[in-house]
Amino acid sequence: MDLALIFQGIGTMFYQESNIVIARIMLIIIGIVLVWLGKRNTLEPLIMIPMGFGMAAVNAGVLFMTSTTTGTLFVDPLVADTNGIMDGLQVYFLQPIYTLTFSNSLIACLVFMGIGVLADVGSLLRYPFTSMFIALFAELGTIAALPIGRAMGLSYGESAAIAVVGGADGPMVLFSSMMLAPEMFVPITVIAYLYLSLTYAGYPFLIRATVPREIRGNVVKLTKKTGITSGEKLAFDVIACVVLCLLLPVAAPLFMSFFLGNAIKESGIIKYTKMLEDVVLYWSTFFLGLLLGVLCDASTILNPKVLPVLILGMIALGLSGIGGIIGGFLVYFINNKNFNPTIGIAGVSCVPTTAKIAQHEVVKVNKRASIIQIAMGANLSGVITSAIITGIYVSMRGYFM
Repeated sequence: MDLALIFQGIGTMFYQESNIVIARIMLIIIGIVLVWLGKRNTLEPLIMIPMGFGMAAVNAGVLFMTSTTTGTLFVDPLVADTNGIMDGLQVYFLQPIYTLTFSNSLIACLVFMGIGVLADVGSLLRYPFTSMFIALFAELGTIAALPIGRAMGLSYGESAAIAVVGGADGPMVLFSSMMLAPEMFVPITVIAYLYLSLTYAGYPFLIRATVPREIRGNVVKLTKKTGITSGEKLAFDVIACVVLCLLLPVAAPLFMSFFLGNAIKESGIIKYTKMLEDVVLYWSTFFLGLLLGVLCDASTILNPKVLPVLILGMIALGLSGIGGIIGGFLVYFINNKNFNPTIGIAGVSCVPTTAKIAQHEVVKVNKRASIIQIAMGANLSGVITSAIITGIYVSMRGYFM
């Protein structure tokens, strides 16, 4: 009896090319490491633990599909024809979730709706000009990475999709890559989420390297402003949603999802709020991480375009952080030094991670300093500016593709 046919996960390794086998082993190890780092909260556990499990399992669970081909029973991202989809739904473990929510970017909109429920636009409405000013500078990587990607030999769609990584918004990257570079959306999105988790580790060093310690502890003297009412927040949600959908219909699902989530919270519909926050957000986040993991098989990672994606994603995210700090310094000088440039990093729209990073770095220097309110305004402005730029990139694809 051929043991390779009984223990096929191991047996397939003797039939595959050596580079595939090495990549499988490496990805199994990486998956295990991601689970460990998620458990330690070094990386974002909500994404990294299911992604790590999926990555390890899909590269371990390879079997003989026919006498000449290998594959897995998790999901087939390439199935497209009607008969193939029906077969896939019956055969593959995660195919129904992938086909119905992932391949059409629905899962990105569900995550965005959940983020909307958690967001408080009051901080943005209190400091609108400062927040938007910083957020625009924090899009430096999103804008600069596009021509850099073109210079590296990537297509417009690939360059634009990877450039969106600079906005540090995972659902946005998934949405844009499905629209602009569907053949590369798996490595682009996986790399994006890995990089976004690394902002926990990388951005604090960027702050310390660019903002002097004595400035980092600045206490911002704020003028007293009346509280923003729920009615004002709801009005902003509706008006902003309509205006942005009118300007950029291609990103309308993202705009509607975010602003609808926030509007439900501000309307006081407690049952819907609990449903979106406790069920929809965490369900979609869990399956987003899991599906990204199981789509990350060895053959995908060995695509020669993955290396440029790795490099360009890092450039985009790094430049966005630098751009945010530059914006923070400009506000610092414009306001006669009554500002803390550290807030600039919060313009990178990884909600609420970058705002928390800014607050944490400030408190380490001055325990009396609190900048979280302004930082959250810049953070939410970053979400909006990232969605706008994504919509512009998708709208422009007809000119380049």
